[in-house]
Amino acid sequence: MNCKLIQIDTWAYFEVKQLQDTCAYFEAEQLEEMKYTWHKVNIFTRWFPSTNQTVIFLFDMKPPLTEAIPALFETLEPEKLINPFWVYPHLLEGIVNLEDASVWAIRDQVRAIEKADAAKLSRGQPSPTYRRIHNIARHAIHVTETLDVHAQNVEHALRQHANYAAVNAKDEYAAVNQDIQSQLEVLHSYIASMRHRSISNEKRLQNEIQLAFNNVAQQNAEVSVKIGHVALSDSAAMRTVAFVTLAFLPPTFISSIFSMSFFDYDANSGWSVSGKVWIYFVVAVPIAFATVYLWSHWQKLFPGHQRVGKVGNEHPKESV
Repeated sequence: MNCKLIQIDTWAYFEVKQLQDTCAYFEAEQLEEMKYTWHKVNIFTRWFPSTNQTVIFLFDMKPPLTEAIPALFETLEPEKLINPFWVYPHLLEGIVNLEDASVWAIRDQVRAIEKADAAKLSRGQPSPTYRRIHNIARHAIHVTETLDVHAQNVEHALRQHANYAAVNAKDEYAAVNQDIQSQLEVLHSYIASMRHRSISNEKRLQNEIQLAFNNVAQQNAEVSVKIGHVALSDSAAMRTVAFVTLAFLPPTFISSIFSMSFFDYDANSGWSVSGKVWIYFVVAVPIAFATVYLWSHWQKLFPGHQRVGKVGNEHPKESV
């Protein structure tokens, strides 16, 4: 039984994230959300082989696609109407132009971040705006995602067109089929190339984020070193105070506890010194030296020992 082809229907969906005012966003002092627009193209086609007519329905389109897509069809070659897939090379040309602008908009943001970080490092002021960088990284991820989906859609279109060309391999169709197949392959290659560029943008952003973390960590480490130097200076001052205190505390303690009164004043004879003051120096000076020596050599004379307690069995179990 011979089956007659009545119509061929195709349905595809494309989505592009278009960034706006990228330069103004990066140069703005206030942290605001980057402006962007999601462009959606929902297309349904119905091709009638008996008349080589194609009915096209386009949904959810916004400017500039509403003006660009009809303009792309103006360059249509009438002989290609015998192929039901003639719409997609023209449609994908507009999608590719939008994606190209999106990818390079992300690239401009990445380059601006790299230049700004280099300028801050030259001034010794690493102060990255993490929220701003992460916002740009989020948009870069979305751009890569849409390119992945577009590449997948074009691959499906290539397979379906190859199946159609295999069934309709007559001489009058061969040239048109080959031409459309080649156009789809070129567009697929272009989308794959843009995807590699978009992935490169993501990697450069991750590199900048990691560099920002490292620069801030290095700055914090330098501040910690300075604090350590100040602490060492304070520690040296405290050791000096402790030394002076230990040098004078034992003699003062001995003089106080034994109520030693070395000097006396009399109205007739004036000032007088006790004849036994030498006893004080004989006792106080050795004690002072001994105290200072004990303080300075305490760690060497009585080193600390850490007791390592045994928990559980004496022999540790092997790891499982």
